[in-house]
Amino acid sequence: MSKEHTLSQDESRVNFKELQQIIKMGLVQGNLIPAFAGAWLAVVMTGHSFLSSIPQIILMLIGSTLIMGGACALNNYYDQDIDQIMPSKQNRPTVNDRISNKNLLLLSFGMMLVGEINLFLLNIPTGVLGLAGIVGYVSFYSIWSKRHTTWNTVVGSFPGAVPPLIGWVAIEGSMSIEAIALFLVIFCWQPIHFYALAIKRKDEYSLANIPMLPSVKGFKRTRVSMFIWLIILLPLPLMLSSLGITFVVLATLLNLGWLALGLTTFKKDSIQEKWATKMFIYSLNYLVVFFVLVVIVSLINMI
Repeated sequence: MSKEHTLSQDESRVNFKELQQIIKMGLVQGNLIPAFAGAWLAVVMTGHSFLSSIPQIILMLIGSTLIMGGACALNNYYDQDIDQIMPSKQNRPTVNDRISNKNLLLLSFGMMLVGEINLFLLNIPTGVLGLAGIVGYVSFYSIWSKRHTTWNTVVGSFPGAVPPLIGWVAIEGSMSIEAIALFLVIFCWQPIHFYALAIKRKDEYSLANIPMLPSVKGFKRTRVSMFIWLIILLPLPLMLSSLGITFVVLATLLNLGWLALGLTTFKKDSIQEKWATKMFIYSLNYLVVFFVLVVIVSLINMI
């Protein structure tokens, strides 16, 4: 019997909490911080008036929220088969039949369509970047790489790093070294963040036959990759030297702190899962602190 025929009568009453799960609101909110930072930095660095830029920023944030949420909903639609196998996914409305495939697709494509209209209203490059993020996440990550290669996390890092580019281009209409620097920071951040999570859930990924690096290559190989990305991350604050030496020093200390935490894995009493949890928590704090630092330092420089 098809899924649609087994739905309860309450299927149409998906609550707000369930909607947040469908569109992966936690992931969306995390990406809105870099998007805002990109827009804010464009305002400061290119001499735009913040007050006159507020409508653009709001439209950019709404459009970004919609395309990211819609893409995540489509990811949930495509991943239903593997989500049913993984214990941590059992409460998703797409797994426990709280939303039909038809409504899920309508929600997904509706959000992406309205989001793209908002971004194209800002300017064509912003809309194109949003579209590139959607295609990259849905096609190259969800449909192809996630199920076929251990490079899936790196492939997914490309669309995942688009938000600050969208933010900057929404204001300025073109790229800059600062926008590219923000893109590269998130691009390097993502493998470390998701490898730490994958270490904690390696058994689940193995069960679902998803070739995440820890499940296929093991902990030691994953740890090497994490350190490679940590090292690549180290010099990136220099690309934002236009923010001043204070920012470069503070951002570098943030990077060094993450590297130092990573080195604790070589202690004799180190436990893989506990180390991965610490690295995961640091990654969450890193993203917020780094981009808040971008905003605060640029604001001080403006004053």
